[in-house]
Amino acid sequence: MTSVADSVQSMKAKFNPSAAAGLDLVFGFRIDETKNFSLIVKDSTCELQEGENPDARVTLVMDGETLEGIVSGETDGMQAFMAGKLRAEGDMMLAMKLSELFPA
Repeated sequence: MTSVADSVQSMKAKFNPSAAAGLDLVFGFRIDETKNFSLIVKDSTCELQEGENPDARVTLVMDGETLEGIVSGETDGMQAFMAGKLRAEGDMMLAMKLSELFPA
């Protein structure tokens, strides 16, 4: 993976539609404090949008290297959180749902 955009596309490719049945959620991501994107999960679908989304219920803040590691499976999201490499703003419990929606 060469960039944050590639990591995001890889994450979307791992989407598990059955885990998203009946959901209507927006996850925000802020990477390197300059790049923002949102994943809109609604009724077993996943849409990727660039930019901030005011409807995001949780925003995950990390650097590009941490994102690439989590998406590739080399980095455990919970370990990144505990090490201070990943921060969640908003509903922490929704952040936990990401591992079901996007299994490694």
